Amino acid sequence: MTSTILQDGLYVLLLMLLTKPLGTFMFRIFTGERTVLSPVLHPIERGFYRLAGVDETREMRWTTYTIAMLLFNLVGLLLTYAILRLQNHLPLNAQALPPVEERLAFNTAVSFATNTNWQSYYPEITMSNFSQMVGLAVHNFTSAATGIAIAIAVIRGFARRSANEIGNFWVDLTRCTLYLLLPICCAGALVLIARGVPQTLDAYQRVTGIAGTTNLLPLGPVASQEAIKMLGTNGGGFFNANSAHPFENPTPLTNFLEMLAIFAIPAGLTYTFGCMVGNTRQGWAIFAAMLGLFLVGVLVTTVAEQTGNPILGRAGADQGTLLYGQPAPGGNMEGKEQRFGIAASALFAVITTAASCGAVNAVHDSFTALGGMIPLANIGLGEVIFGGVGAGLYGFLVYAVLAIFIAGLMVGRTPEYIGKKIEPYDVKMVMLSLLVIPLAILGFTGLAAVTPEALASRGNPAAHGLTEMLYAFTSATGNNGSALAGLNANVPFYTIGLGLAMLIGRYLMIVPILALAGHLAAKKRIAESAGTFPTTGALWVGLLIGVIVIVGALTYFPAYTLGPVIEHFQMQAGATFALGS
Repeated sequence: MTSTILQDGLYVLLLMLLTKPLGTFMFRIFTGERTVLSPVLHPIERGFYRLAGVDETREMRWTTYTIAMLLFNLVGLLLTYAILRLQNHLPLNAQALPPVEERLAFNTAVSFATNTNWQSYYPEITMSNFSQMVGLAVHNFTSAATGIAIAIAVIRGFARRSANEIGNFWVDLTRCTLYLLLPICCAGALVLIARGVPQTLDAYQRVTGIAGTTNLLPLGPVASQEAIKMLGTNGGGFFNANSAHPFENPTPLTNFLEMLAIFAIPAGLTYTFGCMVGNTRQGWAIFAAMLGLFLVGVLVTTVAEQTGNPILGRAGADQGTLLYGQPAPGGNMEGKEQRFGIAASALFAVITTAASCGAVNAVHDSFTALGGMIPLANIGLGEVIFGGVGAGLYGFLVYAVLAIFIAGLMVGRTPEYIGKKIEPYDVKMVMLSLLVIPLAILGFTGLAAVTPEALASRGNPAAHGLTEMLYAFTSATGNNGSALAGLNANVPFYTIGLGLAMLIGRYLMIVPILALAGHLAAKKRIAESAGTFPTTGALWVGLLIGVIVIVGALTYFPAYTLGPVIEHFQMQAGATFALGS
């Protein structure tokens, strides 16, 4: 337990130390100020604008910004689909892999365009190096940059006064990729290579093991993909085992650094928000609320996994060592890597689902009922507990507007946040963005529950089978990409249904949020008065946490009751299940 506390405490400490300098750096990038990289990168940036015909001084209304973002993502999606369907005719295909099946190509192209990175396939035997590098890795950069650009546009909505524009999408996208993502990923890839992660274009190698058997060793440009996979909260692994694979995540040190990379930009953006609105305490208040929710999730998951399954405790009672209902010896090690153990696996699971990352270093399907419910709830809440790059912040700001609206109702005063009056139009946009996620999650899960093909794909029956389906559509709609591996998602119902859920969860949520940003930017800033509700102290942090938890509970508690909650009580009662029982 001491080592667990030290690990989690060190993680939080380093995250806090990173937040201000990285947040300040992003503030300087997106306000056009000079950075340490400007002498080298500014000429390259200007060159891109000239080639693309972009006027970097011309900003966009929210409608134009939204259209540019949607068109850019649509073109990228179609290009990736074409690459996957034609990969047998393209270079860097040493294994002579065939084209990706059309439904799976659609699902994968949508997955990477939306920053979901759901993988209904085995990457090392399905994707060529060209598909991995040009199709998928490029999307890892562009989808991450899209999310950050939208977050910056939303921040401008709060920061500006009587403005009609919220920035230039092409400029935000270019600066994010060039000054932020590429430099950090280059450094991160070199660190991973030094720790043993492969980076090569060589063909797969045949090796003879100590037992004399010959095995095919898959290789590829893994380190470069791994760096952006974590920093951009993408999550799609080069190998099917993802971050449990020793070629993606070879040591406890790389495991810790990869976890830190997942939260680095989302945490830094909270400070960027404070800088851009002119009050860094606003950013720290958001950070504190996110951190509070995160620590609760880590505590519940870690305790549940270290306690383990009481049914295993009963098995040892014959020798008089354990009584039923007591903690299982060693906790729940099923589905976990020996290199990392329970504490690091639990921490990784909470981080990757609190962010829209989806990378895994353990099998979430093997977690206990309550240990697995926390990752499920993290995604269902919209991944606002730091969240994905950009997506976490703009999703959290939606909750902030809702919280201040509720506070205004309680005191009988027109709500204000960051000097902007919250009016009926703003609340309507907030509600639209909040309703999209649960509508898709619960709607698609309900459809799966009455579709024979979907039911046949479950790895388990009863409560856990429902959880598998619920987790799949929660992960897809939330643009997370992790999965309960007991579900076979490579069937037409899921490849198409999950693809549609990804599109809905990404773009139907973004449009009303950008509309909210445009409406807020056009308003005047109002000076604080004695009647202004303070949004920087403990009361505000508590209100934020309370609103997020209550909205989540009202939305998902009935579904969770039929899934992980009832499974937990069945486990406590000693019930087991098997497919067909």
